[in-house]
Amino acid sequence: MTYIAKPRLRHPSLEKNRVGYTRRDYEGKVSTLCAGCGHDSISAAIIQACWELDIEPHRVAKLSGIGCSSKTTDYFLGASHGFNSVHGRMPSVLTGANLANRELLYLGISGDGDSASIGLGQFAHAMRRNVNMVYIVENNGVYGLTKGQFSATADKGSKSKKGAVNRDSPVDLVGMAMQLGASFVARSFSGDKAQLVPLIKAAVGHGGASFIDVISPCVTFNNHAGSTRSYDWVREHNEAVSRIDFIPRRDEITATIEPGQMLDVEQHDGSVLRLRKLHPDYDPTDRVAAMSYMHARAAEGELLTGLLYVEAEAGDLHTAQNTSARPLNSLGVADLCPGVATLDKINASLR
Repeated sequence: MTYIAKPRLRHPSLEKNRVGYTRRDYEGKVSTLCAGCGHDSISAAIIQACWELDIEPHRVAKLSGIGCSSKTTDYFLGASHGFNSVHGRMPSVLTGANLANRELLYLGISGDGDSASIGLGQFAHAMRRNVNMVYIVENNGVYGLTKGQFSATADKGSKSKKGAVNRDSPVDLVGMAMQLGASFVARSFSGDKAQLVPLIKAAVGHGGASFIDVISPCVTFNNHAGSTRSYDWVREHNEAVSRIDFIPRRDEITATIEPGQMLDVEQHDGSVLRLRKLHPDYDPTDRVAAMSYMHARAAEGELLTGLLYVEAEAGDLHTAQNTSARPLNSLGVADLCPGVATLDKINASLR
């Protein structure tokens, strides 16, 4: 049913953003996911964030792999570029597209099976290379398309819908992203739109590898007592370390927050992350301290959410490789084949 488009009729007085689009212009086709699926809430958050940021839909490239999560790219930003790759290979396809055309905004949508199992190596290299992308994992701890087996992110000791107990240790994608060098790492909950939308907006403006792990309950196979990915469990164990205000560079910046309770982090494009620290001793700019704090709270049964780590002066893959400021796909024959003299000069510089 993914071929069914939403009706084009809309109310003439729908509010438009600065580039002339209504929120409906950022929607996609009718979702075929189960009613109440957390993935649809994530799609709604992406739609809201892009509309509020005045992003032109055709300036976005959305890429995914295989799984319930990877289907969701059909449900938002219907007028943007899209590519549904093979299982676990989204990061390498996105990396290639990013190198060819650096002017697009890249959204990588994946799941816990797609990224933490078959695509774990792909995920790792995208993070350590700091590819300029927003990498969102829709994490429900279960394989929904194949009837409810535990995924690699399922917590040890959690129970399946049929009562089986998971005996394997989980893959912690947030911890891996921080350790591998991602310059923006966050975790959120699909049921907390007030937190998730600003996180997505901040990730878009970051300018490096922005990773967001979103706990997204599977209402069919993993929303029962004993699951650590259910709506009730996450609401009861959620511990937010920060709340975010995202301030675009065009807006005036003001603050009336008590000293020690607020931290401003300027992004590469001039926008500002304003962190209201709910834990005064938590420093999201210290990678090692953030990892230690996250593991300490996990040992106490708390699921930390919010912006967990950010590197203000992050570069991306293009900076590291010193690539052309012009997108590679716009270079002509004269640029790509400058002649023997230029080649001899390059070769001489490498001796």
